[in-house]
Amino acid sequence: MFINTIMGWFSNDMAIDLGTANTLVYVRGRGIVCNEPSVVAISVKTGKVLAVGMEAKRMLGRTPGDVKTIRPIKDGVISDFDITGEMLRYFIRKVHNRKSFMRPRIVIGVPSGITQVEQRAVKDAALSSGGREVYLIEEPVAAAIGTGLPISEPSGNMIVDIGGGTTDIAVISMDGVVYSKAIRVGGDKMDEAIINYIKRKYNLLIGEMMSESIKMELGSAYKTDNERHTMEIKGRDLVSGIPKTLILDDDEVREALAEPVSQIMNAIKQALENTPPELSADIVDKGIVLAGGGALLKGMDVYIREETSLPIIIAEDPLTCVAIGAGKVLDDLDILKKVMM
Repeated sequence: MFINTIMGWFSNDMAIDLGTANTLVYVRGRGIVCNEPSVVAISVKTGKVLAVGMEAKRMLGRTPGDVKTIRPIKDGVISDFDITGEMLRYFIRKVHNRKSFMRPRIVIGVPSGITQVEQRAVKDAALSSGGREVYLIEEPVAAAIGTGLPISEPSGNMIVDIGGGTTDIAVISMDGVVYSKAIRVGGDKMDEAIINYIKRKYNLLIGEMMSESIKMELGSAYKTDNERHTMEIKGRDLVSGIPKTLILDDDEVREALAEPVSQIMNAIKQALENTPPELSADIVDKGIVLAGGGALLKGMDVYIREETSLPIIIAEDPLTCVAIGAGKVLDDLDILKKVMM
C-alpha cells in the first residue's frame, strides 16, 4: 500500500487517444503534451526501433530496403502488438522526460466496436509500457466529454467521431451509450479512395503523403462555393514508369471521396433510425456534434445537414476532443467509474 502511495506521488496520470493516424497524450495538470503520427520506423535486420511519430512519418515511402515504416494501428485496432507497445513506451517516456520510474495511471480512448480480445491487447500494451493501472473509455464518450456535452443528464446527445481508421457514432444519455455504431471508414479510406481514383483516371500512382495533402487542400464532401480550386500533383506514370505532374481540381477529389463519405452518412442514418423516440426529439433540438479529423473535411457539416435536416455542430477542436475528454475523466473518478468499459 505504502509503495503504491509513493508511486502515486511520482506518477503523472495520463490520458491517451490511441488513434490510427495520430496519438495524443494528455497529462493531468498540463493538458495535451504530445500529438504525433502513429508511425514507427524499424530496422529490418535488427528489429530495432529507429524513429517514432513525426520523424518516422517523414520516412513513409522514402526508406531503403532495410528500414520499414509501420503504422501499428489499422482501422482503429492494434495490428502489431509489439510495435504498439514500443510506440506507447516512447510517448510515455517522452512525456515524462525519460524518467523510467514513473508509473502513471492511464485512460485510453478506444473505438466503440472493439472486441474483448482487442481490449485486452490495448490494456496489455499500456501496462507493458509502464502503466500502473489502465482504464478504457469508448472514443465517442470521451469526445462528448471533451466537447462539453451534458452526458450525465437524461437527454439525448449524438456525437459522430470521424477518425483516421474508424467513424464512431454514439447516442449518449445519463453517462451511458444508448446506441453506438463503429464503421471502419475514416481518413485513411478517404486517402485510399483518392489514390485509386487517380490511378483509374490518369494511370498515375501517388503516395500516401501526397494523397493526404490532396485531401486536406482540395477534399470536400459538398460543393460550398462556385470557385474552382486546383493543385499540382506528382506521381509515377503507370504506363511509361516515368515521374509525371498533373493538375487536379476539387470537383474530381469530391467525386473520389463520394463513396467513403456516403458510407459515413449511411451509418449516421442507421444510428438515427435506432435511437429511441424520446432521445430523437432531443437530437432534433440539439443537433449532431462532429468530432475527429474528418469533421474538418470541407462541407462535411453541410452535407450531413442536407441529408438529415438536423442542426450540425463541429466541435471547437475536433482533433483533440477525445484526448481532452479522457483527460477530464482522470480528474473525476466518479465519472470514470460510470463511463469506463
